[in-house]
Amino acid sequence: MNARTLITVVVTAALAAAGCNDTAAPVACDRACLVSLADAYVAALAARDPKHAPLADNVAFVENVTRLAPGQGLWASAVRAHPTYRIYVPDPDAGSIGIITVVDRETPRGIEPVQLAVRLKVEAGRITEAEHLVAPIENNETRARLAAPRPNLTATVDEAARMPRAELAAIAASYYDSLDLSDGTLAPFAEDCQRLENGNITAGPGLAPEPPASVDVNGRSPPPIARDCIGQMSSGRFAYIDSIDNRRIFAVDPVQGLAMGLSHFRQSMTLGPQLLTAADGSQVMWAEKRDPYDLPAAHILKITGGKIHEVEALGIFIPYNSPTGWE
Repeated sequence: MNARTLITVVVTAALAAAGCNDTAAPVACDRACLVSLADAYVAALAARDPKHAPLADNVAFVENVTRLAPGQGLWASAVRAHPTYRIYVPDPDAGSIGIITVVDRETPRGIEPVQLAVRLKVEAGRITEAEHLVAPIENNETRARLAAPRPNLTATVDEAARMPRAELAAIAASYYDSLDLSDGTLAPFAEDCQRLENGNITAGPGLAPEPPASVDVNGRSPPPIARDCIGQMSSGRFAYIDSIDNRRIFAVDPVQGLAMGLSHFRQSMTLGPQLLTAADGSQVMWAEKRDPYDLPAAHILKITGGKIHEVEALGIFIPYNSPTGWE
């Protein structure tokens, strides 16, 4: 079976699961249907053939906050999808599915892997909205971490322990409040909470305190800060964030205890010195020095027992005050 035939089989099976045929009225696309549609979409993307994705005729497509047409962006450069690293967040109630995966693309430097976050909106078995964030993978170390998802991240939650969809969504939303307000107590972080951003471990248990990457306003390195999820949030490390706009918890899956959101961080770098709390409890005034920028980002949160245990995130750096692509 060649690649095109395989895509056709996957799409046909997904549409049949959704009840989209000439003799049956469309029914809601369940978890299995959404995952099949997502696989068909990624397969078509890797084949550079949007005609073999279950796209609606009027599909809206945005990649890296830019409105494009199917066939443009990653559609024009993808060469292979990595099936071993694929995190699904299917949400039949919302008619949405989120995915984070890895795709190889063709560049002037050769074939390079990228991390890809996808949001798909599904109506009557067809994708009406598709959104990509495409982030480069920096080095072999991060590439190795993205070979497969962390096991607990994608583990199924025992049925008796599954949380209601609304509670999962509320906890996921609190993550952005914690970031925006520099208060680790605003979100229920577990002691074992670990965050990966673009394949890099940026918070978690057992990580040694370290200073922020840039120097302070006097050219000195700030003191080391805690790197557990609660302590890092509360340290003031992210106090330079002006706002987190376009927040959308668009897919929630109680079966895995997952919630996925997209957002748009804005950093004018004009907020001035902020109070930074070091790991030893000392406090200094500190201001991060860098050029203004925006950071569109995707986050998948693993939430069980009312606590956030894993965060899988990716973000891209773009010019400050950029549009979101959905205005």
